[in-house]
Amino acid sequence: MRSYRSFKHKDATFRICCREFKAVMEAIVHQRAALERYIASHAAFGEAFTPLDLHANAPEVAARMATAARMIGVGPMAAVAGTMAQLAAEAGLAAGADEAIVENGGDIYLSSPHEVIVGLFAGDSPLSDKLAFAVQPADMPLAICSSSSRMGHSDSLGDCDLSTAIACSASLADAAATEAANRVTKLDDLDPTLEAIGRIDGIRGLLLVKGDKIGVIGSIPRLVRNRDAELVAKVTKHERS
Repeated sequence: MRSYRSFKHKDATFRICCREFKAVMEAIVHQRAALERYIASHAAFGEAFTPLDLHANAPEVAARMATAARMIGVGPMAAVAGTMAQLAAEAGLAAGADEAIVENGGDIYLSSPHEVIVGLFAGDSPLSDKLAFAVQPADMPLAICSSSSRMGHSDSLGDCDLSTAIACSASLADAAATEAANRVTKLDDLDPTLEAIGRIDGIRGLLLVKGDKIGVIGSIPRLVRNRDAELVAKVTKHERS
């Protein structure tokens, strides 16, 4: 039976399953501080909606964000939550844990020797809390990152109930999910968005939900019926959500 703990730092709430919780927690604090120092000296990094070049003193967290942003064509902050989740999980694994699952506002990085069920929450969509991914050990480590035009604090240009991207890199998956949600304003946008994001190197798969319609491209974990009656209560949210 897995045990999850919550950790709130600044404006982010993390849900963590890792026996090296202290290492995960310390990584979150360290990486957040490094990013804040960098943005203080390079304000455009925290404000840009398009890719931009890094300064020479950029820490790893900023470098990962910028690389993913350039591949997707968005601003680097579109990748911040996923990047933080992966760096935190990697710290737990490096400390000796055999399992690390870190979720940061809908962006998840997971590495486990056992199956992990990841519920999909799509707000007011009729499909919300009906589906889940059954992620197998052979597929991990893996990032599953979600964005929505209707939930969360981030700016969105679209009208998409749920955009979930799958990749090995949580930075890339986070940025891709954001861009996909931005592209979907009507049902006719589903197919071209799936095709455009699905062509990006490093993206394993993409799932989109708009209303009662669902679209999928690429290789995603097996979809199963969600059987967690407490899924909605487990959704982590930004304090401004």
